[in-house]
Amino acid sequence: MSLHPDQVLSDLKAGKYAPVYFLQGEESFYIDQISDFIETNCLQEAEKGFNQTIMYGKDVVMSQVITNARRFPMMAERQVVMVKEAKDIQDIGKEEGQKLLMDYLDNPVPSTVLVFAHKHKKVDGRKPLSKALTKKSLLVTTAKLRDYELPKWIEAYVKDQGLRINYSSVQLLAEYIGTNLERLSNEISKVAINLKEGEEINETLIQKYVGINKDYNVFELQKAISERNVLKAGKIVSYFSANIRAHSIIPMIALLYGYYTKLLKVHSAKDKSDSGLARAIGVPPFVVKEYKMAASHYALTKVMQNIKHLHEADLKSKGVNAGAMKEEEVLKELVFKLMH
Repeated sequence: MSLHPDQVLSDLKAGKYAPVYFLQGEESFYIDQISDFIETNCLQEAEKGFNQTIMYGKDVVMSQVITNARRFPMMAERQVVMVKEAKDIQDIGKEEGQKLLMDYLDNPVPSTVLVFAHKHKKVDGRKPLSKALTKKSLLVTTAKLRDYELPKWIEAYVKDQGLRINYSSVQLLAEYIGTNLERLSNEISKVAINLKEGEEINETLIQKYVGINKDYNVFELQKAISERNVLKAGKIVSYFSANIRAHSIIPMIALLYGYYTKLLKVHSAKDKSDSGLARAIGVPPFVVKEYKMAASHYALTKVMQNIKHLHEADLKSKGVNAGAMKEEEVLKELVFKLMH
């Protein structure tokens, strides 16, 4: 059966183990979470010596995996057989290897917890193995989060850790860390270690422990553009341009595109109340005043023009119609066009 990673982790924490786990997909964070939990918690330390077998795909064929899975545990309730980098099992893409696994799925050993950590790739959905895994194993298929899904993921992850985080901090982490969930979780942990009792995660703590410059970051650039503060925007652009490899224009364009898209919704919204605009653009009501102020600085026609400028800059950043322009030159040109 196919389950969401959160449900699988919840069951594992409750002591519910399935005979076969097949963890596949592009997002390795969840695969690592589940396999690490099983490796750490399924057996007592004293049981692991005889009953926990860790294999690596490139070193084995499927028959070796199945032979280990069919053994019985020694002086323990169960054994764990885990295959890391399972996509590299030498014959997992061949008919005989797949048939061996399907035969095992028909009659798994109840005292074995067999785990395939099949990171960065999925089994071909057209093959009989894919259908067998869906019906007869606990199947987890992961995908990379999209940028717009990231804020909700951060909020949920922080809450799951028993912590609190404010809106601006969620946006800051989402922008600067991006969709690398492993790094995100590590950075949140760094901040959490330094929290005082009852304290929520805020921008100051993130800037201090994650290492984001409080004066020269993309949110300060967005703020300067929204206020039409040419001097401040120019200083930030110069700072970014001096080390463009550490301040790629691509995520900046994505952020600013989202920002101007919200301004477009502010201009076109029928309900101009704070609560109505908050619903329309998907932000907390206390943030709405910033967008209303920006909308007063940028008329509807200018907002539409700026969205076009962002699209053109996105193409140039990827080498389309850029000529000999460097990335920092594309950034300078973009900010100038947005503000004039």
